[in-house]
Amino acid sequence: MRKLVWLALLLAAVVVPFGAYVRLSHAGLGCPDWPGCYGQLSPSHAALAIQQAQALAPDGPVSLDKAWKEMLHRYLAGSLGALIVLIAWQAWRTGRQRLPAALLLGVVLTQGLLGMLTVTLLLKPAIVTSHLLGGMGVLQILAWMAASPRLAAVTAPPLLGRLSGLLASALALQLALGGWVSSNYAALACQGFPGCNGDAWPALRFDHAFHLLRELGEAPDGSLLDFASLVTIHWLHRLGALLVSLLLLSVLALGWRLPPLRRHLAWLAAAWLLQVGLGIANVLLQLPLPLAVAHNAGAALLLMAALLLLSRLRPRAAELRPAARVTPAVMTGVTRPGEGR
Repeated sequence: MRKLVWLALLLAAVVVPFGAYVRLSHAGLGCPDWPGCYGQLSPSHAALAIQQAQALAPDGPVSLDKAWKEMLHRYLAGSLGALIVLIAWQAWRTGRQRLPAALLLGVVLTQGLLGMLTVTLLLKPAIVTSHLLGGMGVLQILAWMAASPRLAAVTAPPLLGRLSGLLASALALQLALGGWVSSNYAALACQGFPGCNGDAWPALRFDHAFHLLRELGEAPDGSLLDFASLVTIHWLHRLGALLVSLLLLSVLALGWRLPPLRRHLAWLAAAWLLQVGLGIANVLLQLPLPLAVAHNAGAALLLMAALLLLSRLRPRAAELRPAARVTPAVMTGVTRPGEGR
């Protein structure tokens, strides 16, 4: 069971960033059908159909190179799905970690459906973002199954537990915002840092920016999505990063008083600094592909550190239950007449 979980975790750590690479290199429709490629098992078998599609649209989403990227991601994701089925079977057979294994199996089955819809619905932003969140969910569940049994629990004040819970929630929301930025291709809508296109606070438009039932690049009425909506999507992601940073610094300040947590907190701080640096670099350097993929991987690492920290915290025993009611007779040891001791 342990070996299966660790193998699946390592494979998921490849599959999730590679999915970002496929999307960011505009290869998400390299094979416009599912699960094969033009009805074939591989791009090699579909080479003639790919050449014909490329001849019709030389600058379009279909080419042999893009098809191989897309299909390699599907092969890896399929292998991960098979491993997770084995994990679920082993968990059921041995009675160990049945609940997380069942959750993991449910998420990966949903991921398969979302992967199909991502292609057949032509990269609809709501589906692409959901697919990203599902992949991150698979990675986080596997990390918890692999690492949490080996991490010592730490007794902590309740405020640290609440702040850590808020941090994990804010990171999940920030991940969704990042997926929305990426799926709408809004990463370069704000030029410059910390301002946006020369403004300290840009003009925002919310009515179209976060409308879920629309096509890629379109407003809900079918018109082109305007630039102000893209700026709004990007700017909200930056504000989310600010909220995450404030919560994380609060967790570090309070948790550093507990020596058993310091190594974990140092890991959390390092992941945060890396992620902030990658985010700023992506804006200033115009979204180079390696840095954009690294930003996706950094988000997974940061969320993993926060969730594992939350799983380690235990409230103090005195704060788990109310204090026993003490009567004067108990304090003094005096008994009433006729009562035995």
